[in-house]
Amino acid sequence: MSDENTQPADDAVEVSPDRSFDNVDLDDVILDDEEDDQGLFDDLLSGEPIFENKEVLRPSYTPHELPHRKDQINNMATILVAALRGETPSNILIYGKTGTGKTASAKFVSKELESTSQKYDVPCNVEYINCEVTDTQYRVLAQLANKFIESNREFVDDRVDELATLQEEAAADPTRLADTEFDAPEGVDERIETLESDREEMESVPMTGWPTDRVYSTFFDAVDYEERVVVIMLDEIDKLVEKSGDDTLYNLSRMNSELDNSRVSIIGISNDLKFTDFLDPRVKSSLGEEEIVFPPYDANQLRDILQHRADVAFKADALSDDVIPLCAAFAAQEHGDARRALDLLRTAGELAERDQAEGVNEKHVRKAQEKIELDRVVEVVRTLPTQSKLVLFSIISLEKNGVHNINTGEVYNIYKRLCEEIDADVLTQRRVTDLISELDMLGIVNAVVVSKGRYGRTKEISLSVPIDETEAVLMSDSRLGDIENVQPFVQARFDN
Repeated sequence: MSDENTQPADDAVEVSPDRSFDNVDLDDVILDDEEDDQGLFDDLLSGEPIFENKEVLRPSYTPHELPHRKDQINNMATILVAALRGETPSNILIYGKTGTGKTASAKFVSKELESTSQKYDVPCNVEYINCEVTDTQYRVLAQLANKFIESNREFVDDRVDELATLQEEAAADPTRLADTEFDAPEGVDERIETLESDREEMESVPMTGWPTDRVYSTFFDAVDYEERVVVIMLDEIDKLVEKSGDDTLYNLSRMNSELDNSRVSIIGISNDLKFTDFLDPRVKSSLGEEEIVFPPYDANQLRDILQHRADVAFKADALSDDVIPLCAAFAAQEHGDARRALDLLRTAGELAERDQAEGVNEKHVRKAQEKIELDRVVEVVRTLPTQSKLVLFSIISLEKNGVHNINTGEVYNIYKRLCEEIDADVLTQRRVTDLISELDMLGIVNAVVVSKGRYGRTKEISLSVPIDETEAVLMSDSRLGDIENVQPFVQARFDN
């Protein structure tokens, strides 16, 4: 290395005896170094944010106002107002496709019910259960029991504190008990002892391990511990029936005839209008006392919903004029799904921020639509049964090798060889045809029945999803074993 290159380093190390650092601000030197050292997120943070409050675009958010659902909300309120009179509201079944505002409306009414009950000092509790997550009788009862046990513990603790204060005041002034339910201080002592004994017996339910009868009994006792009206909201109720039958609904619908202090009402929310066909007639009769249907939104209604949320979610002037109409139009094609519309708007905003754009425009919406559609395809393909994945991989293999107008027989030939290579059971050609129809219904393939004249009819099949991304999802499934090793065989078949 030359002297010219090394000299500055030597100067930096060597300090002359008569030099002083009194006039050097070391903090300034360090800060200068930090400014030159850009971190991983510095560039991403340098742009102006587009969102004001992104959370209002998420499905979990319950807005203060729900456009175009006034009739359904008023209907629910008319039924549930009985709880504020100390009466048992009728059970309600709410139907509607995904994204039609069922859960948001029910939660909105529930919040209003609880706040009004506090205003008028009427004991009323609403408990929400998502049956897509909590999908067995044991889990539903355990979760509900533990919520009421916790509520009862708080009630006991507050009551004991009140009585302890009353005890102290009565010791100083015996007339303090005159306007109470107690005739003497001993009565206060006994009540405190009873409450503390109750508190010790309030045992939480473990999420596994107890007999179901014991869980139900614990839940029953917890609900009935104090006087109140309880509304149990079971979202995705059809998933609970599908997984565990109707035993849970049967037990819950019969509770009121046995309760002494409390009253229970059920709100069931479902995307499936026909799920009650599989219920016991007694359960169906008691559960469906009132039914409320949520129709899909049209494009204009979706536009109103998006505008309502966008005013809170985005900075002023962050959206171009065509963004909300385009999001609404895309979602209207998906059966009026407001959740889809909100996801689309939020994703478009996120893509705009990543591009460090000044605002969201049509290009971002179209990119968001492609991303969401691809994400949907990936999730659908990922959760397919193994046999369906083998059929889909057979179709992909044929398309990648330039086969057009793929028919069922060609798919079946490849499918059989794939099964042999990875040691999977081989289904009949009729069953494989059914699996192709299921893939068609999911929008993964397009299968059209065509006539071959005297040779009969067959299905002509083509892929409806991106081929490379779909293949990548299939290849990532460990259940398919050595499917990657089968590809040379497929290629050889076409080479021959």
